[in-house]
Amino acid sequence: MRGFSLARIWAILVKEMLQMRRDRITMGMILGVPLMQLCLFGFAINLNPKALPTAVSIADHGPFARSIVAALRNSSYFDIVAETNSPAEARALLQKGRVLFVVEIPVNFTRDILRGQRPDLLLEADATDPAAGGFAMSAFQGLVQTALRDDLKGPLAARAQGPPPFNAVTHLLYNPESNTQYSIVPGLLAIILTMTMVLMTCLALTRERERGTYENLLAMPATPIEIMLGKIAPNVMVGAIQSAIILLMAKFVFAVPMAGSGLLLAGALTVYIVANLAVGYTFSTIADSQLQAMQMTTFFLLPAILLSGFAFPFAGMPLWAQYIGEVLPATHFLRIIRGILLKDNGLPEIWPDLWPLLLFTLGAGTIALFRFRRTLD
Repeated sequence: MRGFSLARIWAILVKEMLQMRRDRITMGMILGVPLMQLCLFGFAINLNPKALPTAVSIADHGPFARSIVAALRNSSYFDIVAETNSPAEARALLQKGRVLFVVEIPVNFTRDILRGQRPDLLLEADATDPAAGGFAMSAFQGLVQTALRDDLKGPLAARAQGPPPFNAVTHLLYNPESNTQYSIVPGLLAIILTMTMVLMTCLALTRERERGTYENLLAMPATPIEIMLGKIAPNVMVGAIQSAIILLMAKFVFAVPMAGSGLLLAGALTVYIVANLAVGYTFSTIADSQLQAMQMTTFFLLPAILLSGFAFPFAGMPLWAQYIGEVLPATHFLRIIRGILLKDNGLPEIWPDLWPLLLFTLGAGTIALFRFRRTLD
């Protein structure tokens, strides 16, 4: 038996280091994943989102109403992106997801304050993601305490030191009980489909290469697009079965409301499933081994969880992170499924998020066809 040798250990160590250096994808993952996590958690994740999009419905343009709007503008939590005279128009923006809050200043607001009648100042919030607006609603309660103090002069000066001369009323829409399960469970459908669909197809071609059957696949009289569709199509059914199981659990176990059209949801689900399968197939055309393909899946899954609005409020992220999130299919599908289930959104409401999914699917499929190799090397 040979004795212990540091030289042999050193030789094996050098060999392993050379292999790691030659495997560029693995080295990229070793360096890229920690850097991605550090940047995302350090810069992109914000549990106290500010500058949240807000619409103001103003039926009374008196001085008190102007002071309240000015107080909202000066607040770091509200970003007034729309002003209207119609409460219905403002609420439509809320339903479409264009704003998270609607502040409604009613008719005769100034006159009622002068008469001491304490009119209602209404704040309506989109509660499909309860974590997104919690701090902002708390800030609103503090804001209304001081919004009119400089306006209460003369005969009204005595009221400046007491409670506000109006009632601040908050309505939580689409999830009035702020039940986090209503937000998390539909979101899990998006994340689970991303994880499983990408993983299943990212091994489609690399498995053929490692098993030695890739040559037989190339010998078939099939075009690259026919091969891609043949690899993807069976997994669409798998994704449909997964979706049905999760939705049934959501309905009967977690009591998630399902207010919208099941047919519309099925159509959006199909597009989303195909989008993720196209991503996985693209990884399969790039990777040289199943290990590399699985590493790419991890690299894609992390942003899908962290930047889509599933784990952290999307509105609280910096603009650069939101731009990245807008590219991810999970971001758009989260809005679609929450809108259909909780808001009863129809095709006009989900179309702004549906067409990016279609475009993403087309782009991923095009890249996969371009990367498809007709040779073994």
